[in-house]
Amino acid sequence: MLKKSYLTILTGALLVSANAMAVSDNTISFQGEVTDETCSVAINGNQTTPVVLLPTVSSTDLAASGDTAGPVTFDIGLTGCTGDAANETKISTVFVGNQVTTNGNLGNTGTAGNVEVQLLDTTGVEINLTDGFTGDGDLKLAAGASEASASYTAQYYASGKATAGTVEATLQYAVSYQ
Repeated sequence: MLKKSYLTILTGALLVSANAMAVSDNTISFQGEVTDETCSVAINGNQTTPVVLLPTVSSTDLAASGDTAGPVTFDIGLTGCTGDAANETKISTVFVGNQVTTNGNLGNTGTAGNVEVQLLDTTGVEINLTDGFTGDGDLKLAAGASEASASYTAQYYASGKATAGTVEATLQYAVSYQ
């Protein structure tokens, strides 16, 4: 089970690591959060080491820069939330990409050439991961509810004429209670 405080520390560490070096070489920064709300987080129902499988596509589908192919949705699900009995609770998804490209997509660490992984938000708008991403209350926990979910999309993105090979990319995620 991933708790908010653990995820906040992870996300904060990723976002602040460059700034921490600027402060001083011998400075340690700590960040966290205490909240009344806690939920279990799962990706497509999987709480540990989730994998989103993209479909196999032809390199001809990604023949030119900007081409996209193989969209697949994945769900961020919350369960076991305590929630507010009288009011809706806004909860936002937070994404921090590993090896973010100049296009704001996830860089491919596999063998396919000129291929990135692009994410789309819950409304189908492209997510630019350059500075991380925080959904704006994309997970709404109804008054008295203990579960919520939001669907995102991942797809291949061509940064040039794609060449055949494997595609692998990673992303850290968290939830932020509001």
